[in-house]
Amino acid sequence: MYRYLLKNITILILLLFVISLTVFSVLFVLPGDPAQIILGINATPETLANLRAQLGLDQPFWTQYGSWIAGLFTGQGSRSINYDMPVYDLIISRLAVTGPLALMAMVFAVVISLPFGIYAAQHQNRPGDVAVMAFTQLGLAIPEFWLGILLILLFAVQWGLFSAGGFPGWDVSFWGSLKALILPAFALGVIRASILTRLTRSSMLEVLREDYIRTARAKGLKERTVVYVHGLKNALVPVLTILGLQLGQLLAGAIIIENVYYLPGLGRLVFQAIGQRDLPVVREIVVFMAAAVIMVNFIVDLTYAFVDPRFRRG
Repeated sequence: MYRYLLKNITILILLLFVISLTVFSVLFVLPGDPAQIILGINATPETLANLRAQLGLDQPFWTQYGSWIAGLFTGQGSRSINYDMPVYDLIISRLAVTGPLALMAMVFAVVISLPFGIYAAQHQNRPGDVAVMAFTQLGLAIPEFWLGILLILLFAVQWGLFSAGGFPGWDVSFWGSLKALILPAFALGVIRASILTRLTRSSMLEVLREDYIRTARAKGLKERTVVYVHGLKNALVPVLTILGLQLGQLLAGAIIIENVYYLPGLGRLVFQAIGQRDLPVVREIVVFMAAAVIMVNFIVDLTYAFVDPRFRRG
């Protein structure tokens, strides 16, 4: 178990280093001068030189990279050009929207996919299975932004049950903020539930054909016990893999859906930063998104060891 943990931690550190170096290198060689963006086109060469020295832009590549990494570890990273505040504070404030949105979307996805996938596996090639597969095919074909617009037309415009967009803030209204995330989270969750349902079905079908399942049934165990105690646990390993990837993807920013619902999350922030050429914001959010995906998959890898003992022995 300790070797398994040490191996995954080593891979995690190496991946984070490669990603941070790649992102910093790409933005370092891009044309454009942050000092010129801050001061404008009318700034004098002396003023530009002073600001570049103040921002450390006149230092060599590795010096700038080292200072940036040190700032990330101490929580004192780059400052946003347009907001004139630390990017770290911007990410924390926007994560208060994107984080709950991603978690709610995954809750919707799991609540929908696991029962449907298990039901479809138990009723293979029957009308119920065909209906579930048709639902998943429809979910895979519908773009999430289009589903989000349909939900606005139905639940906000026609029925008036939810607002069409915006986010009041957790400190202003907790229930109002939670309600503002339901529609976008459902739009994201339904699309991901389609993938998880098909994967759960195929994984359960494979497990239910195993010899130990036949043995459990031969012992006279109830079908519910056979499916949910002996079958589901072993079928969850591939499901957890995709679940981790999807959660990391959601944390990495649902840019389109946040713009559809006008949510002040990480996706909308990076979209605005790209349009405004706020490179420090783009750089640190991209690194944060990549780190979020890697960390989620690291946690999923550790979960394997608890779900399947073969990973611990390996």
